[in-house]
Amino acid sequence: MAFDADSPAALAALIDYARQAGAEACEASFSARESISAEVRMGVLEGMEREEGGSVALRALIGKRQAAASSTDLSPRGLKELAERTVAMAKAAPEDKFCGLLDERFRARPPYADLDQSDTARPSPQQLLDLSLACEAAALAAPGVENSGGAGASSSVSRFTYATSDGFEASDQSTSYGIGVQAIAGRGDDMERDYEGRSKRFFADLPQADALGRIAGERAVRRLGSKKIESQKAPVIFENRVASSILSPFFSAISGPSVARGVSFLKDKLGGRVFAPGFRIHEDPFVKRGPASRHFDGEGGAVKPMTLIDDGVLTAWMLNAASARQLGLEPNGHASAGHGGPPGVSYANLFVKPGTDDLAALVRNAGKGVLVTDMFSPSLNMNTGDWSVGVSGFWFESGEIAFPVSEITVAGNLIDIFARLRCGADLDQRGSLEIPSLIVDDLAIGGV
Repeated sequence: MAFDADSPAALAALIDYARQAGAEACEASFSARESISAEVRMGVLEGMEREEGGSVALRALIGKRQAAASSTDLSPRGLKELAERTVAMAKAAPEDKFCGLLDERFRARPPYADLDQSDTARPSPQQLLDLSLACEAAALAAPGVENSGGAGASSSVSRFTYATSDGFEASDQSTSYGIGVQAIAGRGDDMERDYEGRSKRFFADLPQADALGRIAGERAVRRLGSKKIESQKAPVIFENRVASSILSPFFSAISGPSVARGVSFLKDKLGGRVFAPGFRIHEDPFVKRGPASRHFDGEGGAVKPMTLIDDGVLTAWMLNAASARQLGLEPNGHASAGHGGPPGVSYANLFVKPGTDDLAALVRNAGKGVLVTDMFSPSLNMNTGDWSVGVSGFWFESGEIAFPVSEITVAGNLIDIFARLRCGADLDQRGSLEIPSLIVDDLAIGGV
């Protein structure tokens, strides 16, 4: 048999070897990635990297014991040794009464829709270098920008094949292209930095490099002259491109494993109101060219569009097979591929329903408060929802931006914050979470 590394034949052989070694059930996966990237700083090439690699992984089950491992040795001998090693580990593992392959009735079934995830464009190293240089040059051209934190462009192709001992087999291929830059503005001893970047499935969908550079430069200059403010309570607006940071704890809190372990501040909220009336979060794995689109989840499970928050009410946990068993529920297509470990939990493309006010209207209607444009060093107690994060941005008064601010924190309990979140109309579409700016009235701000 010829062992073509990214063909189902290699995974079928790995499964056979595992059965011969004593596995009662198993899953195998193959992952490969080819990428190239260019990085520049101040007009000089700092690095050009090319990566090509692939690996296989196996999860073997014996009764209620399991073990998983991966290897980059794709030869027949390497596959056999991986199978024997993993099965030996499973025999010595402690029992886990919730482990096991996904039940066949929850599996994805072909034919699969064309999600348009793979482009044929293969930009050359010189093209990526030219994009990086153009992006940085535009940032440096902004009046007030004195330096650069660097710019880069990248291109990658990924392939993933998954198979199980009970007959499931499927593959996906996707491409990704990215470009970004960090600009540093200066005025005497005052220095500030900001960034801009995008990634897309198709090369032609990337924004113009010079346009991204101009945005990064102008944003950095706007932050010059930052001030501290006194501690107080006031409205806080999270700009759309950082708003995902306030919702990321929500997705962790509705993850099946977190709920099953009892380490979620939302563990008792299923079917209850979590967000304000009208708030909606929808998930769709079938978006063409979507950054998180997929035909099947990490256990081969069927996926489908779901509304996770409907009119403020939490409708579902994100479940893989193990957490579904532990909670007495059915899996719902949210497993992530373990590829060397047990499956985790992941989500597809997410969409927060926008409101009616653009960012300017949110600022105008709020009167005074903080517009957050950058967030760092978050702290979260997953059991209680107590949350704080360092932020910088702008203070606004009388409905208008007054001056930039830095070295402040915002804090509160996320259960309370989620219940009062309101959405703007200015959707940001740069990642797997499409989200507008968000506003919370009367939030604690820590300053001087």
